[in-house]
Amino acid sequence: MPPVYLTPEPAEKMRFMKFRALLSLALAGAALGVAAAPADARPRDREQDEAFKATRDGRFIPLRAIEARIVPQMRGYTYLGPELDPGSARYRLKFMRGPQMVWIDIDAHTGQIVGRSGF
Repeated sequence: MPPVYLTPEPAEKMRFMKFRALLSLALAGAALGVAAAPADARPRDREQDEAFKATRDGRFIPLRAIEARIVPQMRGYTYLGPELDPGSARYRLKFMRGPQMVWIDIDAHTGQIVGRSGF
């Protein structure tokens, strides 16, 4: 008696083909994502390194001095921490009260408030 080969049902075969196609697309997309990494992905100085250098050189007011002046003015808000934009030499202090987020932008050279948002 010759061997009997079972072929999958047409619906099952279609599901398998769709699965292979989706898997191929996902793998191709992942490969493109890796290949499309920005050319500027080299390590950079971290924000605190730039802030330390600028403070040491006398270009920036120390963050702790800025925080000591601004944070007490924000009664009722929880202080979440700072961010530094070295390009614009601005600190952004982040605060939260309930669902409300508030940002205070500070000039790192002068320590003056240059912007507020979220109020």
